[in-house]
Amino acid sequence: METCTYPCINSPRTLDTVDLYKLQKLIPFEMRSRITYFHKPENGVEPRSLKLGAHSLSGPDIVAEREDRVTLSLEELPIELQHVLRESQELYIRWQKPVAFTTVGPWSSKIPPGLHVFYTPGNSEKPDGGRLCRFFRTAFGPIDCSSTSGSFTKLPNDRFSHSTAYQFYHILDDLSHLSAYIEKYVCVSGNSECKARAQRLLEANSVDLSYNAISHVVKITTLWPHERQPLFIDSHKDHRAEVGIMTPDVPPHLEPHELGVTGLLTVLGEDSKPAPTLFSFPSRHKNARGSSFSSSFLRPWGLHPTMQLQINSNKPPVEGASCSLHTYLTLPRPIFADKYQLGDELFLASKNLSSLRYISQPVDLEAPSYAMNIWGSSVLLELQPPEGKANKPWTAEIPLHLRYLAPAEQGYRNISVPWPVVFWACNAEDGTKFPNNPFDRVNLGYDGLFGPRTLFWHVDAKPSEGENLYHEIQVPVLELGLSNKVSSGTATIVMMGLAFVIWKLVSVCLGMGNNNNGHGSPKSGRKRKRY
Repeated sequence: METCTYPCINSPRTLDTVDLYKLQKLIPFEMRSRITYFHKPENGVEPRSLKLGAHSLSGPDIVAEREDRVTLSLEELPIELQHVLRESQELYIRWQKPVAFTTVGPWSSKIPPGLHVFYTPGNSEKPDGGRLCRFFRTAFGPIDCSSTSGSFTKLPNDRFSHSTAYQFYHILDDLSHLSAYIEKYVCVSGNSECKARAQRLLEANSVDLSYNAISHVVKITTLWPHERQPLFIDSHKDHRAEVGIMTPDVPPHLEPHELGVTGLLTVLGEDSKPAPTLFSFPSRHKNARGSSFSSSFLRPWGLHPTMQLQINSNKPPVEGASCSLHTYLTLPRPIFADKYQLGDELFLASKNLSSLRYISQPVDLEAPSYAMNIWGSSVLLELQPPEGKANKPWTAEIPLHLRYLAPAEQGYRNISVPWPVVFWACNAEDGTKFPNNPFDRVNLGYDGLFGPRTLFWHVDAKPSEGENLYHEIQVPVLELGLSNKVSSGTATIVMMGLAFVIWKLVSVCLGMGNNNNGHGSPKSGRKRKRY
């Protein structure tokens, strides 16, 4: 598979001088960044300990989460990425680290670990022919992606208007290749701050890239874990930088679907001192406090493994609301779910499953993994918690199936299967609206399968100590050393069978020739005996 090293020789110039001039006249723009520290109330910072410079902010170390959101115009991006985005209606790239983490701030949304891509081409009748995949291989490393039509799955367009057209997934443990790509092709020579940010991607919990043709800008959002970190921000004089140091709070008249925060805000280069603030905003994603789940595969695995979810509570997060518990699985190519098996209500009830809400198409039930180009499939299942008021742990089982894999030296191949996400989907009250949320995270794969007034209460993943969020399964395959013997043995048997058939045919033909050269059958000259 071709790997394109930026800048690609085959990538034409995205704009000529006239087009670029027109675009800059229509969209005057400068890079904007928003840095947010979110800490627990007991880990606050004294305002008088903060030092505000002309374009910098510094203070004592802080124990907090940190989110950086950078907004860029297309002209500030590498040329190949510009060309990809100009051919796109929407492009959302989501990456999550394969570790379990809980958040203090308003970043409760979860996705299965790995690299997720949601894409709508600018011309629906003529989707991308491979440029997008070439960029992925350049920026993220060796990714099994050939083209939108060949490697992506189609998302349903008959549900809700906020779904993209295509989806892609790839298991990606870290962003080391992306960090090196940014250092080499994005950071200007000598820009140590840019290179330091690129290296810090290796420590991030999640990284998102969002683009749509309406806004014509790219938003890159990075979230770092809750830990002790330096409080120092240095901004370029031509860039707008907003810094917030926040903590959860409960403003007056807070609605059930809202989150409240308080803290300090400052715009570097504009404000003379940090300004106190208190505000609330609607949030579709919240954390189901006190709820957790673990995931495992029942042994023996075989070719039809069963994923078991162990959930510590059957109690919905909101009393009196219409809530249902769901799990969303992202299954790589070697493993899949059978929609016909998951259509049997009695079978589902025996596994504490309620119904199959969605499965991506197409899913070939017979094809071996090495004969397919498509990345895999995604599945949304509604779970059926046991009835009763008792808040007790319970399990649900999801039957899956393995494809035939290519031969291997030792007769086994290891595959990775990401943990699913588990969440309660609750209907908000009539009249509830969800305007823009400054920390919102959309296009996660499953949110487009629900209505716009759905609240998601996420159940935290709780792996064993030292375990990440990838299952490792050992799959039996044909041993490579035996495959040649099997092939030669099969060819020998076929040749022997063919020789036997030819010998029999020759024998029959020779026998028929001898009969025709004789004096006829010995019975031909007999007279019929009369009785």
